[in-house]
Amino acid sequence: MGTAAAAEYSSFTWPHKQFHRLISSKQTQNPLFTKTLTSIFKCNQNPTEKGLNTRTIPPKMSCYSAIFQGYLRTTAMSLRPASLQLNNSPKILLKPCSFSFVPRTQSPGSFRRLHLRNGLVRCSKSGTAASSSRTIALDWRNVALPYSELQSSSYGRYAYQDVSGDDSDHEFGSPQSQSQMGASTLDNIDEWRWKLTMLLRNKDEQEVVSRERKDRRDFEQLSALATRMGLNSRLYAKVVVFSKLPLPNYRSDLDDKRPQREVVLPFGLQRDVDLHLKAYLSHKAMSSGSFLDKPLIRSSSGGIPAADEVPVNPEPFAQNSVALERILRRRSLQIRDKQQEWQESPEGQKMLEFRRSLPAYKERDALLNAISQNQVVVVSGETGCGKTTQLPQYILESEIEAARGASCSIICTQPRRISAMAVSERVAAERGEKLGESVGYKVRLEGMKGRDTRLLFCTTGILLRRLLVDRDLRGVSHVIVDEIHERGMNEDFLLIVLKDLLPRRPELRLILMSATLNAELFSSYYGGAPTIHIPGFTYPVRAHFLENILEMTGYRLTPYNQIDDYGQEKMWKMHKQAQSFKKRKSQLTSAVEDVLEDADFRGYSLRTRESLSCWNPDSIGFNLIEHVLCHIVRKERPGAVLVFMTGWDDINSLKDKLQAHPFLGDPSKVLLLACHGSMPSSEQRLIFEKPEDGVRKIVLATNMAETSITINDVVFVVDCGKAKETSYDALNNTPCLLPSWISKAAARQRRGRAGRVQPGECYHLYPKCVYDTFADYQLPELLRTPLQSLCLQIKSLELGGITEFLSRALQPPELLSVQNAVEYLKIIGALDENENLTVLESDLAGRNLSMLPVEPKLGKMLILGAILNCLDPIMTVVSGLSVRDPFLMPFDKKDLAETAKAQFAGQEYSDHIAVIRAYEGWKEAEREQSGYEYCWKNFLSAQTLKAIHSLRKQFFYLLKDAGLVDQNVENCNKWSHDEHLVRAVICAGLFPGICSVVNKEKSIALKTMEDGQVLLHSNSVNAEVPKVPYPWLVFNEKVKVNAVFLRDSTGVSDSILLLFGGNISRGGLDGHLKMLGGYLEFFMKPALAVMYLSVKRELEELVQRKLLDPTLDMHSSNELLSAVRLLVSEDRCEGRFVFGRQVTLSSKKTATIKTPGKSEADNSKNHLQTVLARAGHGPPTYKTKQLKNNQFRSTVIFNGLDFVGQSCSSKKLAEKDAAAQALLWLRGEDHSTSRDIDHASLLLKKSKSRRKTSVSDAKWSTKWS
Repeated sequence: MGTAAAAEYSSFTWPHKQFHRLISSKQTQNPLFTKTLTSIFKCNQNPTEKGLNTRTIPPKMSCYSAIFQGYLRTTAMSLRPASLQLNNSPKILLKPCSFSFVPRTQSPGSFRRLHLRNGLVRCSKSGTAASSSRTIALDWRNVALPYSELQSSSYGRYAYQDVSGDDSDHEFGSPQSQSQMGASTLDNIDEWRWKLTMLLRNKDEQEVVSRERKDRRDFEQLSALATRMGLNSRLYAKVVVFSKLPLPNYRSDLDDKRPQREVVLPFGLQRDVDLHLKAYLSHKAMSSGSFLDKPLIRSSSGGIPAADEVPVNPEPFAQNSVALERILRRRSLQIRDKQQEWQESPEGQKMLEFRRSLPAYKERDALLNAISQNQVVVVSGETGCGKTTQLPQYILESEIEAARGASCSIICTQPRRISAMAVSERVAAERGEKLGESVGYKVRLEGMKGRDTRLLFCTTGILLRRLLVDRDLRGVSHVIVDEIHERGMNEDFLLIVLKDLLPRRPELRLILMSATLNAELFSSYYGGAPTIHIPGFTYPVRAHFLENILEMTGYRLTPYNQIDDYGQEKMWKMHKQAQSFKKRKSQLTSAVEDVLEDADFRGYSLRTRESLSCWNPDSIGFNLIEHVLCHIVRKERPGAVLVFMTGWDDINSLKDKLQAHPFLGDPSKVLLLACHGSMPSSEQRLIFEKPEDGVRKIVLATNMAETSITINDVVFVVDCGKAKETSYDALNNTPCLLPSWISKAAARQRRGRAGRVQPGECYHLYPKCVYDTFADYQLPELLRTPLQSLCLQIKSLELGGITEFLSRALQPPELLSVQNAVEYLKIIGALDENENLTVLESDLAGRNLSMLPVEPKLGKMLILGAILNCLDPIMTVVSGLSVRDPFLMPFDKKDLAETAKAQFAGQEYSDHIAVIRAYEGWKEAEREQSGYEYCWKNFLSAQTLKAIHSLRKQFFYLLKDAGLVDQNVENCNKWSHDEHLVRAVICAGLFPGICSVVNKEKSIALKTMEDGQVLLHSNSVNAEVPKVPYPWLVFNEKVKVNAVFLRDSTGVSDSILLLFGGNISRGGLDGHLKMLGGYLEFFMKPALAVMYLSVKRELEELVQRKLLDPTLDMHSSNELLSAVRLLVSEDRCEGRFVFGRQVTLSSKKTATIKTPGKSEADNSKNHLQTVLARAGHGPPTYKTKQLKNNQFRSTVIFNGLDFVGQSCSSKKLAEKDAAAQALLWLRGEDHSTSRDIDHASLLLKKSKSRRKTSVSDAKWSTKWS
């Protein structure tokens, strides 16, 4: 073909994108090129051709064939055919085809390799000079050229390897794009398109990581590209990540400023500790032998009995079965006679008449018949039908009438303690008995039951604890699980356990009760169990949504009267701090924004439409609630009002606001009551009693009032439409406490509470269009909460593998949530690496943890407090963390309340020590009969302090029964006055809840492993201090609102964290220790590291010995305990934080930097700066000059040393080379020296004498860097 034909080929048209220039015009005149292109076209149009036959390609054109095959391969990647049009000819459709690489041959004209250099493809041929290599300019928006050696490519995880630096090579730019983006951005996007395609094709790699500046610059466009390709992307500071898997908000492995601590102890402390340690080891060696040489026999008192379990009915003593049957029958007849006597009495007849009026009575015979013929029965019934109070009675009465009353045992579980107590009291009254006779209840810390109790109401957790000691529920005839529609975590777990139990107990009957119509879900789970529905009777309830409320009351919404200054004022400081975080829409706003835009409110007045236009979905609406309540009290008919709020804090805040109102706060007109599960029994009973004439009862309640309790005189319901529930972000391993919209089922339940005694009214404080978007049912708790306690119970009950067991749930939790829980239990020492309860393999015996009625970490804290003889304050801390915060923060006196709490904390920088001191002061005031005055003065909750007191008693008796507490109480509290030791035990329990503290000039930088930067909750004592003199904070709870906040915290030193903070591993350097998989790194003198490891090893061994033999005398270990107390009390936190990339072990045992996809030479500058920073030096300086031959040579200077690099083509490369030369010398790898020297260690030693510290006071002598 001649020039004209070549011109035809040179005018390609690409319909999907504009093609600037494919190849230089000189090459198109080559006939061999034309032949090559023609062969490619024929191959592509032949459907039987599997690939290009390279034998038809002239050798000199093999490089061009690879170029066009690269285009065809790109077409195949995108799965979109492309068309090629010659001048004056129809378009030719290029079908996606397979691609085969051109084989490398040794002929002089053969293709050698193709590589990318700044948007150009350089085709280098073997045997030719570099100057004769052909350069072909390609536009990477249209062609993605593959490498000739794909197997040797490092694409995939950490595979991003750009051939040239940002400024080291000459830019051969393609023609400028007419789009708004620059040509360099377009080139980068096209380059990444190919890289991400390669990632998708590589099954072994999951992500690509880049630290290039240009990728950060173009991240917005690259992220959009990754999304279109089905990949996830995220920018972490200076690192860009593209992954096949979801990416968390923070990646500690990519954080160059994650916590790395240089540990320094006061002069002489290490020597004193070594003396104690040597004395202990000497005494241990002189003893009869190590405990490992003796048989490990668990003490008879070494097991902790289950707390709050349902007691197993003791089997009557009898010589034979005949005598046993006679005793049971005689007792059953007595019980039957007593029941008949009550039913025939006037009071009994009156009560029976009332019970027969309930809808459940019509289904009595059908229910009993179904239960007798089936092992599992599912009962659904509307609220108020009587299923909770009547069905257990029907079963009990039928058993008694059949003369089986003495042998039956019915357990009815309730999700909340208030429900169990209220229902049991009501059922006992209907049977004409006192509570504790045939009907009783059992909840945590409280119960009322007797020898004759046959119907027991309890919380679900109580029954689970019974299963710990009695897996077959011996003696139990019926189990009733109420409120299963709430899908609580304990309820879902119990359903799995009972499903496994039923085949072993064919005589056991299981009844599931739900308040909603989703009974088919539970029926199918139990193999098609029969279902019975009890239709309830309620009066009609008229629903008023927000648009109707505004129209009816004339209330006007503005952006200013929707600020919940009572309920959310305490969040303002946190929101102000959170401004440094990326702003994003809340969950509530995002869910309704689109709905409100499409809503039609044309039928309402202009005033109402204006109010709706500025409605704030994030607001609870305290002012609106106040206005609605005034409207009800003044204008509506008599009847109680039930107000649904999101949580206890909002209830208290709204109550304070209403009490300050001149009309609603008048006790002669309005009775304000709060309803919450943690209320004492005396206050709970007031909710169900009718007020005096002329007084309107207003009950402020959480979502527990939807189904768990029934207030009969309620006529009006005010529904805020939200519930504050903890959700769990498994990807970021963070709980999120955010108000969320309720489900439609919950809204119907709330509305139905108003129609119990007469037609009612329900005021929904949200528009009807928002209600229409609600989910049908609530998300199960198993899918939205951490699973640590649940996983520990699975292992304690010996139910098999955790993952396999939870996979049998109604709706199995996310696998990542299970993995997080198992990993947590391994970290705290409850499980070993094989997911078995620990005995010797870990810090603590997990069997003890599983038997304590607290979270695993709090159980660990209790056990260590008992072993280390500081039990009293630790019991207070654990009790305080198990109940509500005893410190009150009223809106109008918040500053005074914060001051009172700060006075309890003193200079200890600990919320937990503040609780200890507040409780001790309350006990002293109680002895002087002034407990309430003490609480009023110090803004403390007397109710919470009483709960803490009760829990402490329970914990003490549990530990005493386990043999971990001596008969002499003083021995248990020998070191309770040592607040440093108490701080250490708190650290042991709360780990891995650890946060690094870096004090800056005007602020404090906090960072955790899962979240990166976090903030302190405004109620924490540490939130108000300008500086925290501890390098670490341990915390019990973190919660994500707009940012991640730590609710409570305690400062700990380096020594406390190293000794009590979990497993330690050696790092890549002498004196380098790592914790939490390398997230926490510590650098110190090698001898100091050896000392820490020795003390920690001996302390763990001592704890294990005590757990295995509770009778072990701890006095023989006084020297070791003295060393521990000395370390934790005398550490002045004189170290400092250093930063840099992750340290690994090299061939010379020196620091190298892990940098994804970059060679060591490319990272030499960063590496050198990191090494110098760790050694206590400032950053190095570079002096670079340009040579006559346009080359550059650089000199790096630090610590009085100069290192000269080789000449390079650019300034940047010259500096990198000089840094590399300095690193070779620091490692002792410089061959100019006659022997290997670890100069890095020498440099670290020299830096000690140059470090300057500022001592501000005797206790904390550190100037933080």
